[in-house]
Amino acid sequence: MAKMKVAQVGKPGGAFEIVERDVPTPGGGQVRVRVQACGVCFSDHFVKENLWPGLQYPRVPGHEVVGIVDELGAGVTIWKKGQRVGIGWHGGQDNTCPACRKGDFTNCASGQVTGITFDGGYGEYMIAPVTALAAVPEELTSEDAGPLMCAGITTFNALRHSGAGPGDLVAVQGVGGLGHLGIQFAKKFGFDVVAVGRGPGNASLAAKLGAGRYIDSSAVNAAEELTKMGGARAILATAPSAKAMSALFDGLGANGRLMVVGAEAAPLEISPIQLISGRRSLQGWSAGTPADSEDTMKFAVSSGVRPMIEKFPLARVNEAYDRMISGKAEFRVVLTISA
Repeated sequence: MAKMKVAQVGKPGGAFEIVERDVPTPGGGQVRVRVQACGVCFSDHFVKENLWPGLQYPRVPGHEVVGIVDELGAGVTIWKKGQRVGIGWHGGQDNTCPACRKGDFTNCASGQVTGITFDGGYGEYMIAPVTALAAVPEELTSEDAGPLMCAGITTFNALRHSGAGPGDLVAVQGVGGLGHLGIQFAKKFGFDVVAVGRGPGNASLAAKLGAGRYIDSSAVNAAEELTKMGGARAILATAPSAKAMSALFDGLGANGRLMVVGAEAAPLEISPIQLISGRRSLQGWSAGTPADSEDTMKFAVSSGVRPMIEKFPLARVNEAYDRMISGKAEFRVVLTISA
């Protein structure tokens, strides 16, 4: 039996262990993927720290996966050996629940999550259901495509469903792993982009990414500044700080929407009056389906949007994870696994 190396979490809070396993065989409706690259996402801490209900160990994380299909399970006809695919947060759906019957696969009652409900891309091979696969354009390197499977699709999808149109004022809170992509997408959508960050350090980078203006929320009241500009049609909240998100809400204009993609457990502090005034709204947004991933990657190709990445080999997975969790990475950490 052929062997492969994977980086697994053996127990909650434990270090990643590089172990050898048998190369798996795909079942019906599945493919085996030879992983080329896998992004290291903040959501991987759900596995590391046992924060997901029903999580079973050992588990191999990773939901920003790009690789080559090298074996087909029974009944798989659409996907071909040698095809490059991506696998994101959405790990498949049952196609039978009420949400799926309405085409709302993201909210499937028994939906799977890559790297959480089944082993993900921190390894040389993985098994994926065909309902989780997205085709990767030739123009993207595997290392660039990986982060687009989560950080990219999340910001792209949230912005295109935000209600904002070309020329509208759109603020992106945070110039980090999500925000640096959000700023690029917002600019390419034709929005009037304002970046909001803490401290002056990211002002030049925000401008380079496409922001026309930068607000240092540690120096001024960011909501008041947005109001002076006429109020934002949408605010994309990427930095996981409920306090910072809440403080921005009054910077929305009439019918404006706060799109929350940065995940944290603390509650938002927004009053009913704030919602009623100006008919403003609040919406959470998760990643999306493989079709959404394909839209994200196609748009990235046509517009030139790319993630800023730091690469690590699989053998340095602990260092890569620590770099990501420190918040000092610029800006997405990617494991390079095979050519």
